[in-house]
Amino acid sequence: VQLQASGGGLVQAGGSLRLSCAASGRTASPYAMGWFRQAPGKEREFVATISWPRGSTYYADSVKGRFTISRDNAKNTVYLQMNSLKPEDTAVYYCAAGKAGIYYVTLLSHVNYWGKGTQVTVSS
Repeated sequence: VQLQASGGGLVQAGGSLRLSCAASGRTASPYAMGWFRQAPGKEREFVATISWPRGSTYYADSVKGRFTISRDNAKNTVYLQMNSLKPEDTAVYYCAAGKAGIYYVTLLSHVNYWGKGTQVTVSS
């Protein structure tokens, strides 16, 4: 499975961005998907995850109520809608496909495939 993330960019605080993660090759549809982020000098951290096939969602407390994860299984694509962005949301965002049997991708050890990151910069 190859994961290609896109949609990052520069936005002012309070603004919005929508990230996309398209899967190719062996489909990622049978797997839970997640988004992680890594700020300079910090460890990669969990942001949001969505289960398969029910599409249940779970968020890090820091983004709950502002970010929404969704998936379109027909398009093999996962989205992360980010609203009310804050400077502390600045990071490289990575999409991830979970290992078989994982319900929610919340830990690095849950990840089977990583996408290349996309930079999100929020200016104050």
